[in-house]
Amino acid sequence: MTARVLVVDDIPANVKLLEARLSAEYFDVLTACSGAEALNICERERIDVVLLDVMMPEMDGFETCRRIKANPKTHHVPVVLVTALDQVSDKVRGLQGGADDFLTKPVDEIALVTRVKNLARLKMLTDEMLMRALTGRQNGMSEDAALIKALSEERARILIVEDDPRAAARFREWLSPLHETLAAANPQDALRLLAAGKEFDLLIVRLALSDADALRLCSQTRSLDRTRHLPIILLVDPGNEARLSRALDMGVNDYVMRPVDRNELLARIRTQVKRKRYSDHLRNRLEESIEAAMIDPLTGLHNRRYMECHLAALVEEAQCNSRNLSVLLADIDHFKQVNDTYGHDVGDAVLREFSVRFRRNTRGIDLACRFGGEEFIVIMPDTNLARAYQVGERLRVTIAADAFQVHPGLGIQLTASVGIATLECADDTPDTVFRRADSALFAAKRRGRNRVAANAA
Repeated sequence: MTARVLVVDDIPANVKLLEARLSAEYFDVLTACSGAEALNICERERIDVVLLDVMMPEMDGFETCRRIKANPKTHHVPVVLVTALDQVSDKVRGLQGGADDFLTKPVDEIALVTRVKNLARLKMLTDEMLMRALTGRQNGMSEDAALIKALSEERARILIVEDDPRAAARFREWLSPLHETLAAANPQDALRLLAAGKEFDLLIVRLALSDADALRLCSQTRSLDRTRHLPIILLVDPGNEARLSRALDMGVNDYVMRPVDRNELLARIRTQVKRKRYSDHLRNRLEESIEAAMIDPLTGLHNRRYMECHLAALVEEAQCNSRNLSVLLADIDHFKQVNDTYGHDVGDAVLREFSVRFRRNTRGIDLACRFGGEEFIVIMPDTNLARAYQVGERLRVTIAADAFQVHPGLGIQLTASVGIATLECADDTPDTVFRRADSALFAAKRRGRNRVAANAA
């Protein structure tokens, strides 16, 4: 992936080494030899990840990190502290200063690339989230609960797969104050939990399970629709680097070497949970946008745009397989009088109730849509003209039988006219079938309304 990485170290040899390793992975690398220079670069350039040496003169890495995170312009830029110090107190101090991750010298190449890729992806998601939030605020839209959750760091739901009971208990003790934590001793139990009701935010798996293949569990997790986007962190024993590389290739997100450091594990969890929530939010918004383009907001039925695309596909399929297909077009009689007499609010209530009755009289394979205004359409695969006429008559009777109770004490008696057409000729097109249904609807209105008419080719 492409990202801009700032490497900060006062020793030129260290800078050159990290620059070479990152450039080999096609990252765009910038360098700085002091904390002050790093702050200036972050201020004027777009930076996706900062690799920051801790032991620097004048301004050390802790202070540089604190200033990056204190600046509203740069506070969301991920910072990785690179240090020769392996003391718990140093990691705690780094976390307090806002550091997102740690690398210990000498820097392992797998760790370097994995951490930078993870944080670069997180930065890209953060940028997208912030841009959408800003656009929403500029347009007067409030931030919804899903966005607020994605931007927050509230408790996550984590599943740990560890067959050593003492280790599992220790991890739960570490994580439980911050997150809801469940443990499984084997992949079978883990898959059952993943398939159960609640959604998990993270899966942590020990790579060297004694009687099971951890990589197979990771592969199964990635292959299931419910868990394909679930982040996975591996707990890796020294000497298992070959299997680790294979795991990263198959889509495992991150890893922690054993013996596990609590602060490092918490930092990795924070990154992966945040990334998942950002991804989920953006993915949900995309799905909602697609749905909004296909669904009529008033009635909840598919709209005309979706109907036209779907009708074309169904006509082609029916012609290829020599199967029946019919189109039903319905119109509420004298609907304009409803709006003129009672107002558009009542008119909207009538349309909603009409759509409920309309949907109730269609099969699961039928496509019910609001065509526009007070016109509705049903596309009926595997349905000949006679059967379509029966559906139209049943719909007409359902509309006329009971008054539309739009408000307590206000019932409006309405009827509907229905036109039917079917796919008959080899050269029929969606347009010709629809025009015949429209012509049939016009005929039903001309004959006095509240009736069904069919139009054969």
